[in-house]
Amino acid sequence: MAIQSSCSSNSIKVNGLQFAYEGQPPLFLDFNLQISPGSRCLLVGANGSGKTTLLRILAGKHMVGGRDVVQVLNCSAFHDTHLVCSGDLSYLGGSWSKNVGSAGEVPLQGDFSAEHMIFGVEGIDPVRRDKLVDLLDIDLQWRMHKVSDGQRRRVQICMGLLHPFQVLLLDEVTVDLDVVARMDLLEFFKEECDQRGATIVYATHIFDGLETWATDLAYVQEGDLRRIEKLSELDELKTSANLLSVVESWLRSETKCEKKKPINPPAQIQRTPSPFDSSPFRSSRHMAYYR
Repeated sequence: MAIQSSCSSNSIKVNGLQFAYEGQPPLFLDFNLQISPGSRCLLVGANGSGKTTLLRILAGKHMVGGRDVVQVLNCSAFHDTHLVCSGDLSYLGGSWSKNVGSAGEVPLQGDFSAEHMIFGVEGIDPVRRDKLVDLLDIDLQWRMHKVSDGQRRRVQICMGLLHPFQVLLLDEVTVDLDVVARMDLLEFFKEECDQRGATIVYATHIFDGLETWATDLAYVQEGDLRRIEKLSELDELKTSANLLSVVESWLRSETKCEKKKPINPPAQIQRTPSPFDSSPFRSSRHMAYYR
């Protein structure tokens, strides 16, 4: 396993992360990760490997350990809320909702226009806003309760990118976009990293065109960081047709290993021996009684 060398300045640094959902076995045990500024890191792994949970932890949505366990831009991802408030840290996940006091989390599909939502965000550079509206081909007159999932996703992405981010966490947000919109958006992300030194961590199962887009790749398996490498130094990619075939081979090997794991029989309850066990009058299952 290749491990990225330690760097005095990292956009993201995870040190000894331990995390488990309530009532579940630990998902992460002593998890470590470092991502340098300007990186475009692909986060890959099978369903249930921990990708979404890791992104949510990096986004400060779960409290873990002390302030130094998960650091983003040299600040605690959970404790230093100014990261999100300032827009330096942005997270775009699979669902899009807002908190309503009487109903909890509800999807943003009400009867309001894209213009109302996008132009309702204050303190935005109008040049950047117009660029994103054009890039994502958004019709400002769209009514959010009438548009398709792909059109609604474009508005979500636009609003998430209005503030110039320093760290962007993406959890499969391009799945609803068509090919042209996805490639244009990836090019915009590349410019953000190259020109402003921004850092992106992108969890996805769609690998078209990512061989030349990504700079790093992190492979997570059952909560373990199995590999983190520069994409240019990935040996398998030099002999494979594309990145998809490389990741596919990893996941297939993972599945084969799972099938070979021995199935442990249920633990037997150890009964304390009784002095009456040898008695001919001891009760059997046919003679047993319950109080």
